[in-house]
This record gives sequence, structure tokens and C-alpha cells, in this order.
Amino acid sequence: MQKVGSGLRWLAVLLTCVCAALAQDSASQAQPGTDPKTAPASAPPTAPAQSEGMPSAALTLNDVIDRVVQREHYFMAQIRHMHPLVETYLQDLKNDSGGNAVPVKDEYFLGRLDMSEGTDDVSFVGQPGFGHRMLGKLTGIYSLHYLPMGFAQMVVMDSDFQKRYYKFNFVRREFLGELRCLVIDVQPRDGDKTSRFLGRIWVEDQDYNIVRFNGTYSPQPKINFFFHFDSWRLNLRPGLWLPAYVYTEESNLKTGLSKSLHFKAQTRLWGYDLKGLGKSEEFTQILVDSPQSVKDQSDAASDPSPVVAERMWERQAEENATERLLKIGLLAPSGEVDKIMATVVNNLLITNNIDLQSDFHCRVLMTSPLESFTIGHTIVVSRGLLDVLPDEASLAMVIAHELSHIVLGHRLDTKLAFNDKLFFPDEESFQRLDFKRSAADEEAADAKAIELLKNSPYKDKLGNAGLFLKSLQQHAPELPRLIRPHLGNSLAGSKSIRMSTLLASAPALDEKRLDQIAALPLGGRIKVDPWSDQVELSKAKPVALASAREKMEFEITPFYPYLTRLAAGGAEKMALTTTTPTASENNPK
Repeated sequence: MQKVGSGLRWLAVLLTCVCAALAQDSASQAQPGTDPKTAPASAPPTAPAQSEGMPSAALTLNDVIDRVVQREHYFMAQIRHMHPLVETYLQDLKNDSGGNAVPVKDEYFLGRLDMSEGTDDVSFVGQPGFGHRMLGKLTGIYSLHYLPMGFAQMVVMDSDFQKRYYKFNFVRREFLGELRCLVIDVQPRDGDKTSRFLGRIWVEDQDYNIVRFNGTYSPQPKINFFFHFDSWRLNLRPGLWLPAYVYTEESNLKTGLSKSLHFKAQTRLWGYDLKGLGKSEEFTQILVDSPQSVKDQSDAASDPSPVVAERMWERQAEENATERLLKIGLLAPSGEVDKIMATVVNNLLITNNIDLQSDFHCRVLMTSPLESFTIGHTIVVSRGLLDVLPDEASLAMVIAHELSHIVLGHRLDTKLAFNDKLFFPDEESFQRLDFKRSAADEEAADAKAIELLKNSPYKDKLGNAGLFLKSLQQHAPELPRLIRPHLGNSLAGSKSIRMSTLLASAPALDEKRLDQIAALPLGGRIKVDPWSDQVELSKAKPVALASAREKMEFEITPFYPYLTRLAAGGAEKMALTTTTPTASENNPK
């Protein structure tokens, strides 16, 4: 992982170390001397999703907080048994001449979250600090790294959340998507020296799960700092709410000697149910026929020719690689986005009279960095790249390049046909798997892709694709972590850019034109189900821009998911709350 910066400005980043230690040494159960009324015991991992043995209605804020505490302890018991992937992408910001904050540097973290013994991470990209509780690696007296576990920590409000530690103040009711929520301000009690959550929580009013919390941790240490964050949970199984998104932002965090910290970051979690993506359970569903009833279904039972055998061998390597990526959580299962990309492939094949002689597949890589590559006859495009592409012509440009590798017969390294080559820890995936092409293959694919596009339905819109490349080229120096691929070839480098021929046909890049959208912000197109890893197109409606600043090409924006509740056994229940909690009840005893 690269350094965030130098000088005392970056000393503030040590705050993530403090986040890592936040309330993790406390047990999630009630402590000796705790009033059993205010500190219910943690529910075991097998506790039912619905709260049992409770009154039929919560009439006071005390009742609401009792239930919130119980549900939060149940949440902690559940999350300790789960190991989702956690990804953080961060952009350092600086005001331009017009006073607008623009990215000047970026960082990227990817790992697997492990909260079985506090908060921990296993890194996929080799950052220092992953796998260590305090995560601090001082590389110089004035030089520190952003520490990834500090961002992962923000999925937990307080691992020992107790009513006696906080003051609560009911604010209002508010809808988040379809959910009616109770909005409650939360403050640590005076005199408590333990760092605890300070901010606002949103509690869904049916089972009293915290679905969103927004704030920071307090009190602030003398030499370190806590970031502000907005953390969201989604209802992924009936009665079970799990972390999905965290948005982090600091606009003017003073770090001493007149230095300040200005950045935005997105943290995403997915891969909660990776076991469900495997096929091992299918063995229990196999129906065994009698030997006499089994017959060869092929037209002619015969050995394959050498050409067919070679194709089958490469196909075996392709299937081994894609299945391994799927089980790790790096590749999304087949879904509707694959079909959209397949439609673009068919448009290119049909208009160019190409017969591949075998099936092709399209898949989505789950990560944010912009990359695309082929695994045999499987075209893979990253979620981040799909997010920022402005239109179908730009998508066709990306796919045409990868399709050209297939058409030109560029081979996959068939060492992966030996399955033992895939016996490695998940976190070594980026080091063990490599689908990069040679410079000669890349150049040939570019030329063939231009030929395919000129004969395609996208031939009159290639200027838009060139405009995207111009914007990418312009932002590449400031966003090297976003542009850097982990499995395939780079879209843009310091001296070259893929499909550079299209740059000449593109109009001049004008940042002030509201009708010229060269690229989209991150997260604007693809929606991910964190439980199943299924991806689909976002249903967000287009919005007219009020200013050129709102174009935010390749930039990070806050999360505002549309929250819904999964009904248990059919019809949803009515909300249990019958009266509005009053502010006078904000100091439970």
C-alpha cells in the first residue's frame, strides 16, 4: 500500500488504529454489576431473527432502547461468525481554482473481515497493517499510512453497546426507503473515558434493529483522531440486518501546525453467503439412474479430434479459474448484467459475420478498480468500470477489445486446467492469478476492436467512447489506484491508453458543458446484493444537473440505499410502536 502523504498532516491517519481498538476488548455480554433490565445478555448465533418474549407494544423510549440493545447484541453475535469481503476506496481532495474539491490522490484496500476476536482483516493487496490489531506501521517519523481496518471498524457502532453508557434523545420518525424509522441522537455519558459512538441512529420500528448510524467516536484522543462516517445495514435475510456500505468524509480535520485532512471514502461489504455460491451441496441432489438406463446422448460416440481436445482443455482451465473467483467472492454469479453485456457481444458478432465456433460468457468482477480481461471465452468487466461508463457505446468499446482477444485466438495459459494450481489462500488471489496479455496482443486487439466497432450499431457513437477515454486519460495521474488493474491489463498508463485511435474522433473535453457526460461517478450504475453477490442495474432515475460540478467523473459520492424489509412468512407485520417516545425519557436509569 502506498503512503497517503508526508508531514504532520498525515499523523491524523493514526486515528484508524484507535478505531480498531474501539470497544473491542469488551465482551458483548452484560458485565458484572449491570442492571439486567438495561443490559440483556447477547443472543447466541442461533437466536431467532424475531425478538421473543417482549411486550406487545413499546410505549416509551426506555422500552425502545431496551429492544435496540438486545438486537445490537444479537447483531454482534451474528457478525462474529461471518467473513465478508470488505473494500475501501479513498480519494484525497484539494480545492481547485473555483473552490471545488477535486481528487488529487487515491488509496485502495481489499480484504476479508474477521470479527471472531475483535475487528481484523486479511488483505488481498498486501497493505501493511492487515492482520494486526493496532495496524500501525510507522515508516518514518512524519510518515504514516491510511490503515484499512479503521474503515472496516465503522461497521460496528459499539461492540459493547449498553444503555447505561449513553444518553438518548428521540428526534422524530423518518422513512428510509420503505422503512419507517425512529431517529435517535446518541451521546456517551459524561465522565466515560472509553471511546464510544457519538451521533445519530436510525432504528426500524418493527424489530428495532439499527439500520443506519451516522457520526464519529468520542472522546477524541490527545494525539489521534476519529473520522466521521455514515454506516448502512441492509436486511439480507428475514430478521437479519448486516453492514453493506460505509461512507467516510472529512473536509477540514485539523492535524496540527495548520495542516488539515480532506478526503472521501467508500467502504463496501459483500460475500456474506459464499458457501451458497458453491456447488458442493449439489451432490446431495444427484439422482442416480440404473446403469442400463444411461445412454450416450451425443450424435456419435467418438473421441474428440485434436483440435476439439485442445479447445476442451482450454475450456477446463477457464472453468477452473471462474469457479475459483466465484468461490472467493471476486466474481459475481451469472445474472442480468451478464445478459446486457452478452447482447453487446452478439451485436458485434452478428454485424461482423463472426462465428466463434463455441460459446462465450460475460461476467462481472466485484471490485472497484477499472479493468477488463478475458479468461478463455469469458469476458470479465469490473463493477467499477461498469459504474463509470457513460453509455452503451462506451461499454461496446470495452467489450470489443476483449472480444477481439477471443476472435484473434489469443490463448489462456492452460496451467489452470490442473486444479491443484488453484489451491491457495483467498488473499493470494491477485498474486496467483494473472490474465494479463502481452503488449503485442493488446495492440492487435485494439486494431481488431476498431474494425468490429466500425461495422457495428455503435459506429456513429464512437465519439462518446473517445470522450470517455479522454476523461480517463485526464484523471489517471491523480487516481492511480482506481486505474490500476489487479488481474488484467491497464486501461490507461503514464504513456498510453487503450483504444487510443478513438481519441481523435472524440469532441474536445469541456468540463463546463452540462450536456457533455464523459464519465459517471463511482457507484451510480451497478447494485450489489451483499448476501448472494448478485449484481443488477440500479433503478435510480436520471437527474438534470444543476452545475458542472455535479458531473463528478470517477469520483466518490455518499451512499443512500433504498431500504426494504424481507418479510418472514409472507405478509409484513404492523409496527409495534404505538406512541411517539418523548424527549423527557432521554435519560433512562
